Amino acid sequence: MSKKYFGTDGIRGRVGEFPITPQFVMNLGYAAGRVLANAEHTSGERSAVLIGKDTRISGYMLESALQTGLIAAGVDVYLAGPIPTPAVAYLTRTLRLQAGIVISASHNPYEDNGIKFFSAFGNKLPDDVEHQIEAGIEEPVTIDAPGNLGKARRLEDAVGRYIEFCKGTFPASMNLRGMKIVVDCAHGATYHIARHVFHELGAEVVAIGVQPDGKNINHGYGATAPANLQKAVIEHRADIGIALDGDGDRLIMVDSQGVLFDGDHLLFVIARYRKDQGSMVGGVVGTLMTNLSFEHAMRRMDIPFLRARVGDRHVMELLQEQGWQLGGENSGHIICLDKHSTGDGIVSALEVLQALRTQNLTLSEAAGDLQLYPQVLINVKVARGVDCLGHTEVRAVVEEVERNLDGRGRVLLRPSGTEPLLRVMVEGENKLLVEQSAQQIATVVRRLAAL
Repeated sequence: MSKKYFGTDGIRGRVGEFPITPQFVMNLGYAAGRVLANAEHTSGERSAVLIGKDTRISGYMLESALQTGLIAAGVDVYLAGPIPTPAVAYLTRTLRLQAGIVISASHNPYEDNGIKFFSAFGNKLPDDVEHQIEAGIEEPVTIDAPGNLGKARRLEDAVGRYIEFCKGTFPASMNLRGMKIVVDCAHGATYHIARHVFHELGAEVVAIGVQPDGKNINHGYGATAPANLQKAVIEHRADIGIALDGDGDRLIMVDSQGVLFDGDHLLFVIARYRKDQGSMVGGVVGTLMTNLSFEHAMRRMDIPFLRARVGDRHVMELLQEQGWQLGGENSGHIICLDKHSTGDGIVSALEVLQALRTQNLTLSEAAGDLQLYPQVLINVKVARGVDCLGHTEVRAVVEEVERNLDGRGRVLLRPSGTEPLLRVMVEGENKLLVEQSAQQIATVVRRLAAL
């Protein structure tokens, strides 16, 4: 059954436009609170949730609305303030709370915001719980009795707890002394955390993107805009650069020369290290957008590889289904289930650094064996309701392109989940053929979409 409000990563939109309005968020909090209150401890203790947020100015408004709804439903609230999404997952689990809630729109600009939930185990909420919450959103907010209201309190040591958790994922016998690292926090939720993690492990740290003003999150900094990181690494003669996104669950890195390495590269470094160390459990999960060369690299190393739908939620589901530990996306979401219950940019960076330190390699040396195939992505506007994927001409041109690629490339057509677009992606060994093939398919789709 499809969901009305929840997407693959919670509820997201432009602030002030439905559903990201104070009234809706209060109703959401109340509906979630009612679902949680119906699952109280057998000891009779009141249900409690943790709320964290990134640095968007709208977070103040949405935090107040959310806790109002939860308190009205009789649920206690812990307020963590600005803190990364994976920190909320960790604290929810360790504090034995019923749920964790993050107010963030991840890598989006500050004008957007969103709400996403974690279960008591630090995972994304199951679909059936999201359906239960949605069923109650349109019900009126009522209070049974004043004495049944929840309470709110500030979790003062949230940042310190999470810093120690991140450090604890790094081997106790290892340190980062002698390494100079530039960390770009995207003016987001890791601005007061990331540099301390790496510094306390021994590195010399230069921090950029650490002056949030409520409006500059992800703007010119972070994993989606790495140019300033590349520049800073060269200027400071650093050994490596680490870029996180606004809510801290995405990672991109650059080497000492400012060369960029995406999620596929970093996942490759971790996978090969674990294979060499004999610590690989099962295989690796990527997505439909994972570069074909990564799949070929896994095959050469005899590591099983599967593709999930785009979105870290789907990567997580397939990992759990297979009983594997390692997966990720080329956008920089990397999941190490033996270290955390969700994707975590800081923890993933430490996994890469562990591989480099153990093998005495630079990032370019460790990732150099993975040469990504050229990949062209074209977004074609398609009116809602138009099914280009099922059209005979589209299927015919795709078959023609696949014949021309001759097993040395692939084609992916994917409707956008948020915009009236069809994403046409072609990748392969021959750059010119890939570019021509993508344009060939896009031309057919544009013509059909205009009919």
